[in-house]
Amino acid sequence: MAQRGRPGLSPRQKKQLWRRWRRGQSLSEIGRALGKHAGSIYGVLAAAGGITPSPRTRSDIVLSTREREEISRCLVRGLSIRGIASRLHRSPSTISREILRNSGRSRYRAARADDHAWEKAKRPKVPLLVKRSALRRVVATKLLDDWSPEQIAGWLNAKYRRGSAMRISHETIYRTLYLQTRGALHRQLVERLRTKRRMRRGKRSSTDGQRRGQIIDAVSIRERPAEITARTKPGHWEGDLITGSRNSHVATLVERYSRYLLLVRVTGKDSATVVRALSRKVKGLPEGLFLSLTWDRGTELAKHKLFTRQTGVPVYFCDPKSPWQRGTNENTNGLVRQYFPKGLDLSAFSQRELDVIAVRLNGRPRKILGFDSPRTRITGGVARTG
Repeated sequence: MAQRGRPGLSPRQKKQLWRRWRRGQSLSEIGRALGKHAGSIYGVLAAAGGITPSPRTRSDIVLSTREREEISRCLVRGLSIRGIASRLHRSPSTISREILRNSGRSRYRAARADDHAWEKAKRPKVPLLVKRSALRRVVATKLLDDWSPEQIAGWLNAKYRRGSAMRISHETIYRTLYLQTRGALHRQLVERLRTKRRMRRGKRSSTDGQRRGQIIDAVSIRERPAEITARTKPGHWEGDLITGSRNSHVATLVERYSRYLLLVRVTGKDSATVVRALSRKVKGLPEGLFLSLTWDRGTELAKHKLFTRQTGVPVYFCDPKSPWQRGTNENTNGLVRQYFPKGLDLSAFSQRELDVIAVRLNGRPRKILGFDSPRTRITGGVARTG
């Protein structure tokens, strides 16, 4: 199901979406390829728990599209029910029911009848853990004991003989957990999994050739000039992304000397999108006001060299798992959350709306500044150094 308020995805687009997801592409990459927001892509994936839906197939014993087209042509020519049945090697009762359930002889249309039959043929499969209550209770208990689905399946297969109703595959457990419509296991049990992922990524999801989790040629924060650490003049910034629902994000940039804040609308978390948005914002500032940027180890700034080429601003990276090294930014993000509580869809905010919120925050007095406002402090600092 696509995100509400946005045009849905066609069957062809959904097929491409799942193919790209299995290749290991990010939500933003898939969204750009399909011309959709990452939140729309997330909506489709989340509805299926990240598990590629099984392709539907038509039974060999039901009427085919070709047969329905032949029925339509025979009706136009005035053939009888038995005559049509004879041509198709079908029972007359089969042909009669087909015509009656699709508006009768005079209004029968092959394409419409075929679509109607395809829709009515949907049969939701009853999950194994719904049918087998004893097995369901055992699986739920073991999940609460922090066993993985693979451990549960392996233990059951070792404990019970082949053919027993108490055996199950680990993939079936995963599918039951992630596909909400199955309803056999409480969704809260996902929290007991080691990864706590909200969506499934199977073994066929490949990230080969992708430098995930790596930032090539990252310059360590330890190589940052002393004047940046000393906060003696404005122009040195810290940056991060805050995250909302539906895989939405807003970039926060905080100036270290004054705590002045910029909010930047980004349409995806991939590095190309983030760098493009940040570069556009930085180029719009007065010359000399943006001299350096310190970021965490998030791969959204993996293309930091491109950012530096476009803006002339060097980027320094914190040590892994050391958010305290960007304490100014972390603290300011806490203030920003007053306007963007967790669970809010951040993609709904325009850049103009983000600018209005930043103006409000920059006008508020801050204790750390002696109750000056960031706007007053950065204006005075620029005048003094200019």
